[in-house]
Amino acid sequence: MPEAILETKILGPNDYKIFKPIYTDFKNKAYSEYKFELEPLDFEDFIQALEKNLINCIVLFEDEIPVSFLVYTTAISEAIELNIIHSLSGDNRYKRNRTLIKAFLEETKKARMEKVVCYPMLGSQKDLITETARFGFKFIGIAVLRLLTESTNSKDILKMAKLDPINEAYTLASWNDEYFNDAVYIINETFKNSSDALFDPRFKTIEGTADILTKITENIYAEFLPEASTVLLYEGKPVGFCFMNLTGGKIANIPIVGLLQNHQGRGLSKHMLKRSLEKIIEWHDNGEKPISEVNTCTETNNFQALKLYRHLGFKEDYNYPQAYIPVKK
Repeated sequence: MPEAILETKILGPNDYKIFKPIYTDFKNKAYSEYKFELEPLDFEDFIQALEKNLINCIVLFEDEIPVSFLVYTTAISEAIELNIIHSLSGDNRYKRNRTLIKAFLEETKKARMEKVVCYPMLGSQKDLITETARFGFKFIGIAVLRLLTESTNSKDILKMAKLDPINEAYTLASWNDEYFNDAVYIINETFKNSSDALFDPRFKTIEGTADILTKITENIYAEFLPEASTVLLYEGKPVGFCFMNLTGGKIANIPIVGLLQNHQGRGLSKHMLKRSLEKIIEWHDNGEKPISEVNTCTETNNFQALKLYRHLGFKEDYNYPQAYIPVKK
Protein backbone atom coordinates (compact mmCIF):
# COMPACT_ATOMS: atom_id res chain seq x y z
CA MET A 1 0.00 0.00 0.00
CA PRO A 2 1.23 3.51 -0.74
CA GLU A 3 2.10 5.62 2.30
CA ALA A 4 -0.67 7.91 3.49
CA ILE A 5 -0.41 11.56 2.51
CA LEU A 6 -0.16 13.70 5.66
CA GLU A 7 -1.24 17.32 5.80
CA THR A 8 -1.72 19.70 8.73
CA LYS A 9 -4.21 22.56 8.55
CA ILE A 10 -5.58 25.21 10.86
CA LEU A 11 -9.18 24.19 11.44
CA GLY A 12 -11.50 26.43 9.45
CA PRO A 13 -15.20 26.56 8.46
CA ASN A 14 -14.75 24.38 5.39
CA ASP A 15 -13.60 21.48 7.57
CA TYR A 16 -16.03 21.73 10.50
CA LYS A 17 -18.33 18.98 9.22
CA ILE A 18 -15.58 16.47 8.51
CA PHE A 19 -13.83 17.35 11.79
CA LYS A 20 -16.86 16.75 14.02
CA PRO A 21 -16.49 12.92 14.24
CA ILE A 22 -12.93 13.08 15.57
CA TYR A 23 -13.91 15.77 18.08
CA THR A 24 -16.77 13.54 19.22
CA ASP A 25 -14.28 10.68 19.62
CA PHE A 26 -12.15 12.91 21.85
CA LYS A 27 -15.17 14.05 23.88
CA ASN A 28 -16.19 10.43 24.49
CA LYS A 29 -12.70 9.62 25.82
CA ALA A 30 -12.12 12.79 27.85
CA TYR A 31 -12.82 11.14 31.22
CA SER A 32 -11.46 7.67 30.64
CA GLU A 33 -8.38 8.46 28.58
CA TYR A 34 -7.43 12.02 29.46
CA LYS A 35 -8.54 12.38 33.11
CA PHE A 36 -10.83 15.33 32.41
CA GLU A 37 -12.81 16.26 35.52
CA LEU A 38 -15.55 18.15 33.69
CA GLU A 39 -17.39 17.61 30.44
CA PRO A 40 -15.48 19.11 27.49
CA LEU A 41 -17.14 21.75 25.36
CA ASP A 42 -19.93 20.64 23.08
CA PHE A 43 -18.89 20.77 19.45
CA GLU A 44 -20.88 23.95 18.77
CA ASP A 45 -19.29 25.67 21.80
CA PHE A 46 -15.85 24.47 20.70
CA ILE A 47 -16.36 26.04 17.28
CA GLN A 48 -17.61 29.25 18.89
CA ALA A 49 -14.49 29.45 21.07
CA LEU A 50 -12.40 28.83 17.94
CA GLU A 51 -14.09 31.63 16.02
CA LYS A 52 -13.64 34.02 18.95
CA ASN A 53 -9.88 33.23 18.88
CA LEU A 54 -10.03 31.87 22.43
CA ILE A 55 -8.48 28.61 21.22
CA ASN A 56 -6.56 27.42 18.17
CA CYS A 57 -6.81 24.00 16.55
CA ILE A 58 -4.38 22.26 14.21
CA VAL A 59 -5.77 19.20 12.43
CA LEU A 60 -3.77 16.39 10.85
CA PHE A 61 -5.29 14.82 7.75
CA GLU A 62 -4.34 11.42 6.35
CA ASP A 63 -5.49 11.14 2.77
CA GLU A 64 -7.83 14.07 3.43
CA ILE A 65 -9.44 12.43 6.49
CA PRO A 66 -8.94 14.07 9.94
CA VAL A 67 -7.13 11.58 12.19
CA SER A 68 -5.54 13.74 14.87
CA PHE A 69 -5.69 17.26 16.28
CA LEU A 70 -3.96 19.62 18.67
CA VAL A 71 -5.62 22.45 20.61
CA TYR A 72 -3.77 25.36 22.16
CA THR A 73 -4.44 28.88 23.40
CA THR A 74 -2.49 32.09 23.81
CA ALA A 75 -5.47 34.07 25.09
CA ILE A 76 -5.54 33.17 28.78
CA SER A 77 -2.08 33.83 30.20
CA GLU A 78 1.49 34.77 29.42
CA ALA A 79 2.07 31.18 28.35
CA ILE A 80 1.13 29.28 25.24
CA GLU A 81 -1.03 26.55 26.70
CA LEU A 82 -1.12 23.30 24.76
CA ASN A 83 -4.39 21.78 25.95
CA ILE A 84 -4.75 18.42 24.21
CA ILE A 85 -3.33 16.20 21.49
CA HIS A 86 -5.87 13.60 20.44
CA SER A 87 -5.56 10.90 17.82
CA LEU A 88 -7.92 8.26 16.50
CA SER A 89 -6.90 4.69 17.24
CA GLY A 90 -4.27 3.45 14.86
CA ASP A 91 -0.66 2.43 14.42
CA ASN A 92 0.66 5.89 13.58
CA ARG A 93 0.04 7.71 16.86
CA TYR A 94 3.66 8.69 17.48
CA LYS A 95 4.18 9.86 13.92
CA ARG A 96 0.96 11.86 14.09
CA ASN A 97 2.10 13.42 17.36
CA ARG A 98 5.44 14.45 15.87
CA THR A 99 3.77 15.96 12.84
CA LEU A 100 1.32 17.98 14.93
CA ILE A 101 3.98 19.28 17.32
CA LYS A 102 6.15 20.37 14.39
CA ALA A 103 3.20 22.30 13.00
CA PHE A 104 2.42 23.75 16.44
CA LEU A 105 5.99 24.94 16.97
CA GLU A 106 5.99 26.55 13.56
CA GLU A 107 2.66 28.31 14.20
CA THR A 108 3.86 29.63 17.56
CA LYS A 109 7.42 30.48 16.51
CA LYS A 110 6.97 34.23 16.95
CA ALA A 111 4.94 33.97 20.17
CA ARG A 112 7.58 31.69 21.70
CA MET A 113 10.04 34.57 21.62
CA GLU A 114 8.08 36.01 24.55
CA LYS A 115 6.02 33.15 25.99
CA VAL A 116 6.79 29.75 27.45
CA VAL A 117 4.91 26.72 26.20
CA CYS A 118 3.17 24.63 28.86
CA TYR A 119 1.56 21.26 28.23
CA PRO A 120 -0.02 19.17 31.02
CA MET A 121 0.30 15.66 29.60
CA LEU A 122 -2.78 14.22 31.26
CA GLY A 123 -3.89 10.62 30.98
CA SER A 124 -2.57 8.62 28.05
CA GLN A 125 -0.72 11.65 26.71
CA LYS A 126 2.14 10.85 29.08
CA ASP A 127 2.94 7.91 26.80
CA LEU A 128 4.15 10.53 24.33
CA ILE A 129 6.81 11.91 26.67
CA THR A 130 9.77 10.47 24.74
CA GLU A 131 8.46 11.82 21.45
CA THR A 132 7.71 15.20 23.00
CA ALA A 133 11.16 15.48 24.59
CA ARG A 134 12.70 15.44 21.10
CA PHE A 135 11.26 18.89 20.52
CA GLY A 136 12.94 20.51 23.52
CA PHE A 137 10.20 20.04 26.11
CA LYS A 138 11.35 19.76 29.71
CA PHE A 139 9.28 18.01 32.38
CA ILE A 140 8.14 18.33 35.99
CA GLY A 141 6.23 15.50 37.65
CA ILE A 142 2.87 16.57 39.07
CA ALA A 143 0.80 14.54 41.56
CA VAL A 144 -2.97 15.02 41.78
CA LEU A 145 -4.47 14.46 45.23
CA ARG A 146 -8.11 14.25 46.29
CA LEU A 147 -10.11 14.38 49.47
CA LEU A 148 -13.59 12.91 48.97
CA THR A 149 -16.19 14.74 51.04
CA GLU A 150 -18.42 11.65 51.25
CA SER A 151 -15.60 9.45 52.49
CA THR A 152 -15.92 8.76 56.21
CA ASN A 153 -12.29 7.68 56.26
CA SER A 154 -11.04 10.96 54.77
CA LYS A 155 -13.17 13.05 57.11
CA ASP A 156 -12.04 11.01 60.13
CA ILE A 157 -8.39 11.55 59.16
CA LEU A 158 -9.03 15.28 58.91
CA LYS A 159 -10.77 15.37 62.30
CA MET A 160 -8.02 13.41 64.01
CA ALA A 161 -5.17 15.29 62.36
CA LYS A 162 -2.86 16.55 65.08
CA LEU A 163 -1.70 20.11 64.54
CA ASP A 164 1.04 21.84 66.47
CA PRO A 165 -0.37 24.66 68.60
CA ILE A 166 0.27 28.09 67.17
CA ASN A 167 1.32 31.24 68.89
CA GLU A 168 -1.56 33.45 69.98
CA ALA A 169 -0.19 36.18 67.71
CA TYR A 170 -1.52 34.15 64.76
CA THR A 171 -5.19 34.15 63.77
CA LEU A 172 -7.12 32.65 60.86
CA ALA A 173 -9.67 34.57 58.83
CA SER A 174 -11.67 34.33 55.61
CA TRP A 175 -10.65 36.16 52.45
CA ASN A 176 -11.43 39.83 52.15
CA ASP A 177 -10.62 41.97 49.12
CA GLU A 178 -8.62 44.29 51.35
CA TYR A 179 -5.97 41.55 51.52
CA PHE A 180 -5.38 41.52 47.75
CA ASN A 181 -2.13 43.51 47.64
CA ASP A 182 -0.70 41.54 50.56
CA ALA A 183 -1.63 38.32 48.78
CA VAL A 184 0.14 39.43 45.59
CA TYR A 185 3.33 40.13 47.52
CA ILE A 186 3.20 36.89 49.53
CA ILE A 187 2.36 34.61 46.60
CA ASN A 188 5.06 36.26 44.50
CA GLU A 189 7.61 35.74 47.27
CA THR A 190 6.51 32.10 47.64
CA PHE A 191 6.54 31.15 43.97
CA LYS A 192 8.91 33.45 42.06
CA ASN A 193 11.80 30.97 42.32
CA SER A 194 9.69 27.81 42.26
CA SER A 195 9.26 25.26 39.49
CA ASP A 196 5.74 26.65 38.93
CA ALA A 197 7.37 29.79 37.54
CA LEU A 198 9.08 27.70 34.87
CA PHE A 199 5.79 26.97 33.11
CA ASP A 200 3.85 30.00 34.36
CA PRO A 201 6.30 32.94 34.32
CA ARG A 202 3.66 35.28 35.74
CA PHE A 203 4.79 34.08 39.16
CA LYS A 204 8.16 35.78 38.56
CA THR A 205 6.75 39.31 38.70
CA ILE A 206 4.41 41.30 40.90
CA GLU A 207 2.33 42.24 37.86
CA GLY A 208 2.05 38.64 36.71
CA THR A 209 1.16 37.39 40.18
CA ALA A 210 -1.53 40.09 40.40
CA ASP A 211 -2.98 38.76 37.14
CA ILE A 212 -3.14 35.21 38.53
CA LEU A 213 -4.85 36.32 41.73
CA THR A 214 -7.24 38.58 39.86
CA LYS A 215 -8.33 35.63 37.75
CA ILE A 216 -8.77 33.50 40.89
CA THR A 217 -10.68 36.06 42.94
CA GLU A 218 -12.82 37.39 40.08
CA ASN A 219 -14.14 33.98 38.98
CA ILE A 220 -12.18 33.81 35.71
CA TYR A 221 -10.68 30.37 36.29
CA ALA A 222 -13.56 29.03 38.37
CA GLU A 223 -16.01 30.17 41.04
CA PHE A 224 -14.01 31.77 43.85
CA LEU A 225 -14.92 30.67 47.39
CA PRO A 226 -13.91 33.56 49.67
CA GLU A 227 -15.49 32.03 52.81
CA ALA A 228 -13.39 28.87 52.35
CA SER A 229 -10.21 30.74 51.37
CA THR A 230 -8.13 31.16 54.50
CA VAL A 231 -5.87 34.05 55.45
CA LEU A 232 -3.23 33.60 58.14
CA LEU A 233 -2.63 36.79 60.11
CA TYR A 234 0.34 37.51 62.33
CA GLU A 235 -0.36 40.39 64.71
CA GLY A 236 -3.19 41.35 62.36
CA LYS A 237 -1.06 41.39 59.18
CA PRO A 238 -1.40 38.71 56.44
CA VAL A 239 1.50 36.29 56.17
CA GLY A 240 -0.14 33.33 54.41
CA PHE A 241 -3.01 32.38 52.11
CA CYS A 242 -4.89 29.23 51.13
CA PHE A 243 -7.17 29.88 48.16
CA MET A 244 -10.18 27.75 47.29
CA ASN A 245 -12.38 27.72 44.21
CA LEU A 246 -15.20 25.61 42.75
CA THR A 247 -15.52 24.06 39.31
CA GLY A 248 -18.81 22.90 37.88
CA GLY A 249 -20.56 23.48 41.19
CA LYS A 250 -19.21 20.28 42.72
CA ILE A 251 -15.41 20.05 42.59
CA ALA A 252 -13.43 22.25 44.99
CA ASN A 253 -9.82 22.97 44.14
CA ILE A 254 -6.92 24.48 46.05
CA PRO A 255 -5.09 26.49 43.37
CA ILE A 256 -2.48 28.16 45.59
CA VAL A 257 -1.13 27.94 49.13
CA GLY A 258 1.51 30.51 50.04
CA LEU A 259 3.31 31.41 53.25
CA LEU A 260 6.13 33.89 53.88
CA GLN A 261 9.42 32.11 54.42
CA ASN A 262 10.08 33.42 57.92
CA HIS A 263 6.79 31.85 59.07
CA GLN A 264 7.45 28.44 57.53
CA GLY A 265 8.42 25.30 59.43
CA ARG A 266 5.85 25.82 62.19
CA GLY A 267 2.94 23.77 60.84
CA LEU A 268 1.00 26.91 59.88
CA SER A 269 0.08 25.68 56.39
CA LYS A 270 -1.76 22.77 58.02
CA HIS A 271 -3.85 25.19 60.04
CA MET A 272 -4.81 27.15 56.91
CA LEU A 273 -5.64 24.03 54.93
CA LYS A 274 -7.60 22.41 57.74
CA ARG A 275 -9.77 25.49 58.18
CA SER A 276 -10.52 25.66 54.43
CA LEU A 277 -11.30 21.95 54.25
CA GLU A 278 -13.59 22.07 57.26
CA LYS A 279 -15.62 24.81 55.58
CA ILE A 280 -16.01 22.73 52.41
CA ILE A 281 -17.09 19.67 54.40
CA GLU A 282 -19.51 21.78 56.44
CA TRP A 283 -21.16 22.97 53.20
CA HIS A 284 -21.35 19.38 51.94
CA ASP A 285 -22.75 17.93 55.16
CA ASN A 286 -25.45 20.57 55.63
CA GLY A 287 -26.46 20.43 51.95
CA GLU A 288 -25.52 24.03 51.23
CA LYS A 289 -23.15 23.08 48.39
CA PRO A 290 -23.04 19.61 46.77
CA ILE A 291 -19.24 19.44 46.75
CA SER A 292 -18.05 15.90 46.06
CA GLU A 293 -14.31 16.39 46.48
CA VAL A 294 -11.43 18.74 47.10
CA ASN A 295 -8.42 18.33 44.86
CA THR A 296 -5.01 19.87 44.52
CA CYS A 297 -1.68 19.33 42.78
CA THR A 298 1.92 19.33 43.88
CA GLU A 299 5.24 18.16 42.49
CA THR A 300 5.88 14.44 42.77
CA ASN A 301 9.19 15.12 44.54
CA ASN A 302 7.76 17.67 47.00
CA PHE A 303 7.66 15.17 49.81
CA GLN A 304 6.89 17.76 52.46
CA ALA A 305 3.74 18.90 50.64
CA LEU A 306 2.68 15.32 49.92
CA LYS A 307 3.06 14.44 53.60
CA LEU A 308 1.04 17.50 54.60
CA TYR A 309 -1.87 16.63 52.30
CA ARG A 310 -1.88 12.97 53.33
CA HIS A 311 -1.93 14.03 56.98
CA LEU A 312 -5.19 15.91 56.31
CA GLY A 313 -6.97 13.06 54.51
CA PHE A 314 -5.93 13.48 50.88
CA LYS A 315 -4.98 10.49 48.75
CA GLU A 316 -2.87 10.52 45.61
CA ASP A 317 -4.99 9.77 42.58
CA TYR A 318 -2.56 9.91 39.66
CA ASN A 319 0.43 11.82 38.34
CA TYR A 320 1.39 13.31 35.01
CA PRO A 321 4.31 15.12 33.37
CA GLN A 322 3.94 18.90 33.21
CA ALA A 323 5.84 19.67 30.01
CA TYR A 324 7.16 23.08 29.12
CA ILE A 325 9.48 24.87 26.72
CA PRO A 326 11.27 27.92 28.13
CA VAL A 327 11.10 31.22 26.29
CA LYS A 328 13.12 31.09 23.08
CA LYS A 329 16.07 33.47 23.47
